Amino acid sequence: MSLIQIYKIVTPVPARYVQKVIKAMSEAGAGKIGNYSHCALTTRSIGYFQPEKGATSFIGKVGQLKVVEEYRIEMSCPKNKKKAVIAAIRKSHPYEEPVIDVYKLNDVNT
Repeated sequence: MSLIQIYKIVTPVPARYVQKVIKAMSEAGAGKIGNYSHCALTTRSIGYFQPEKGATSFIGKVGQLKVVEEYRIEMSCPKNKKKAVIAAIRKSHPYEEPVIDVYKLNDVNT
């Protein structure tokens, strides 16, 4: 047996993009647990942001606070897939600057 580092990758997305982003993250190596793939947890949330001058906002207008319903996607991935998963989020996410949180979890035996 050997230990591998596992990370949890979290990103909020608008409701209509949840499946697209989960698929992209899965194809990049996230969400694999035992004999299961595409394992994800989503939680409904509310996001707040205000586009500033120079922003090319997917939703909202420069200088106006925007409140949107989003879903927080959480998926795990091994360390060797982390960069690919983050790149997949950036490619499939509709936001110009998606929020991406990365948490190191306890190492697991394989």
